Amino acid sequence: MTANTTNKQPRGLRNCNPLNIRITPQQRRGENRWKGMCPMQQDAGFCQFEEMKWGWRAAFILLTKTYYHLHSLYTIHDIVSRWAPPVDHNATDVYIRRVCELTGKDEYDPIGIPSERPADWMKLAVAMAIVENGTEALDYFAMLDGWSLARMEPVTARR
Repeated sequence: MTANTTNKQPRGLRNCNPLNIRITPQQRRGENRWKGMCPMQQDAGFCQFEEMKWGWRAAFILLTKTYYHLHSLYTIHDIVSRWAPPVDHNATDVYIRRVCELTGKDEYDPIGIPSERPADWMKLAVAMAIVENGTEALDYFAMLDGWSLARMEPVTARR
């Protein structure tokens, strides 16, 4: 599956960006781009990836390396509050409740160290993708590929 702006899928799935990662002005200019980003970015607000595995990779790097390791965010509450803050007109409390329902975790329970609890981090990301896209129709093989690609990067890797 490649980024496709013409079909009726949710935006995150059309963009091969299951967590709807926002594009930065630098990335739009071709700087500091994620691996696997489409050469021509046609979505004004969100990154477009060539394949879904690259969108998952970027999501896992942000969640495990940036949010967990860099910002010390360990719970669903803390992660979602930063990912989809109310200041950006998100229903953050509804988002948190839905992710908790899908994962079976309490919003304040630590998710665990990514290298020791990979399934919990994958469940978190899938739950967030379901909330972001409004559908459970996700490519789980691409998600697993994205996890593998993200784990190959050192902790300091961002893009």
